[in-house]
Amino acid sequence: MPEIIRIDKWLWSVRLYKTRSMATDACDKGHILADGLPVKPSRHVKPGDVYKVRRPPIYRSYQVLGFPKSRVGAPEVPLYLADITPPEELLILQMQKDMIWITRERGTGRPTKKERRDLDDFFLK
Repeated sequence: MPEIIRIDKWLWSVRLYKTRSMATDACDKGHILADGLPVKPSRHVKPGDVYKVRRPPIYRSYQVLGFPKSRVGAPEVPLYLADITPPEELLILQMQKDMIWITRERGTGRPTKKERRDLDDFFLK
C-alpha cells in the first residue's frame, strides 16, 4: 500500500467521486473540508484524518482508515473509510426525502385551469 496519497486520488479511489478530475474540482471549489477549512487537491491524507464532503444539502463526514492501491470495488470501500456523519445531518437528509413533491406523469402536459385551481385549493387552504 502507498505511504502517501493525495486527497483527490483517495476520494476517487474510495468511490466518493466518479472521476479523479471531479474530485479535484470538488477540492478546488471548497467542497472538501478538513478542520473546517477547504483543502487543496494535493493535500496528503493520513489514517485517522476526518474530512467533510459536501453532498447537498449536507456535509458528510468520513474518517480515513487506509489507502487502496487503486480504485476499489464498492464492497471493499468500508476497509478504507468510515462514514461518521452526525445523526443530526442525516436527519436533515431524511426530512428532505420525506417532503412531498408535486409531480406529474411525463407527457401529461401542463395542468388545466381547473386542475391548477384544485391544486391551489389543496395546498394553500
